Amino acid sequence: MDQPTVGILHPGSMGAAVAACAATNAAEVLWCETGRSTASVERAAQFGLTAVATLADLLDRSDIVISLCPPAAAEDLAKDVAEHGFTGVYVEANAINPERAQRIAALLEPVATVVDGGVVGSPPVRGKTPTLYLSGSATATEKVETLFAGTTVRTAVLGTEVGKASALKLAYASFQKTSRVLVALAIGMAREYGVDQELLAVASRRTESYLAEPEYVAKTAARAWRWGPELDEAGDMLAAAGLPDDVLRAAAHTLERWHACKDDMELTLDAALDQLAAPITPPDLPNDARAPA
Repeated sequence: MDQPTVGILHPGSMGAAVAACAATNAAEVLWCETGRSTASVERAAQFGLTAVATLADLLDRSDIVISLCPPAAAEDLAKDVAEHGFTGVYVEANAINPERAQRIAALLEPVATVVDGGVVGSPPVRGKTPTLYLSGSATATEKVETLFAGTTVRTAVLGTEVGKASALKLAYASFQKTSRVLVALAIGMAREYGVDQELLAVASRRTESYLAEPEYVAKTAARAWRWGPELDEAGDMLAAAGLPDDVLRAAAHTLERWHACKDDMELTLDAALDQLAAPITPPDLPNDARAPA
C-alpha cells in the first residue's frame, strides 16, 4: 500500500506522538475531534494531525487505524469500529491483557484485520525511541512496520498470534510500574521517620535501582490514572495464568490515591508523598444505606 491514510484513536500523549511518527510514511493522519478535550485538540494541532468531525469520517477514509486509549475504553471503542464495518488494518495498541485483545480481534475480523500491538517505552519525543511490538497476520504487521520505517518508533514482530504483543507489554509494565510504586512507598516510609535523605543517599550508590530516581515519584503520581488500570489488566493476566495477582492489585489500589494528581506535571516529590499519605475519605452513602445511630 502506497502512502496509506491513518486514523488515530485517540491523540493522548502517547497516541499523538506515535501518530506524528506515522505521518512520515502516511498520506494523512486523521483524528476525530468530537467529544475530545481541549488538551487533545492542542496535542493534535501540535503534531499536525488532521481533524475530522465523526468517527465514521475517520473510518471511511483510513486504511490503518491505531487504537491508543485508556484500557477500560478499548473494547467499547472496538465495538464502535466494528459496527461501522471498518475493512482496513486495526492496530489494537492498548495496554490490555491477551484475552481482551483476542476478544477485540473476534469483534472486528474477518471484516477488518487486527494487529495486536504494545508500546514499550516513553512517547517518541525529545529523543525517546519506544518499540511498538506487533503480533498478527504477517501481511498486516508488515504494513505497520512499513508505516513506521525510518521513524523514532521502532517495531518488532513477535509472531502471528494475537495476544503476544499485549502479553509482553503487560509483563514489562507490571514490573516497571509496580517498581515505581514501591519507590514511592519506601521514600514515604523513610520520610515519616526523618530518614528519607539518608535512604536516598544509600540509593545513590546503587545507580541501577529505581530508588535512585526519587524525582520520578511525582511523575508516577501524575500518570497514576493510566497506570492503575494497566496493572489491573496485568493482574487479570496473572490470574488467568494461575499466578498470584495480589502484588499487582495492591499496586493498582495504591495508585488510586493519586487520582487527584492526574497529568499534574508541576507536582513535587513532597506533594506527591503528602497525597499518598492522606486519609481516604469514604464515599457518601444514600441515607437508607447508613448504619443506624
